[in-house]
Amino acid sequence: MKKRVNKRQLTGKVVSDKMDKTAVVEVERLVKHPLYKKYIRRSNKFAAHDSDNSCNIGDKVMITESRPISKMKRWRVTDVIEKAV
Repeated sequence: MKKRVNKRQLTGKVVSDKMDKTAVVEVERLVKHPLYKKYIRRSNKFAAHDSDNSCNIGDKVMITESRPISKMKRWRVTDVIEKAV
């Protein structure tokens, strides 16, 4: 019997959709500076699998962790939360 693992989910903004079936999603987080106690914005970019090419630049999307799809892709686009205007 396989153990059920909870997959991480992140929300971010699509910054590139130039590749076929792939979207680059930028995820921002706030981190507290250890000395000055001020919040700093940190961001990471993830290449996510978008099987039906539904994402466009500026869309807010939710991505879910998955098995490796290619050299860079370890995430899948689960749903588009907000379309870009």
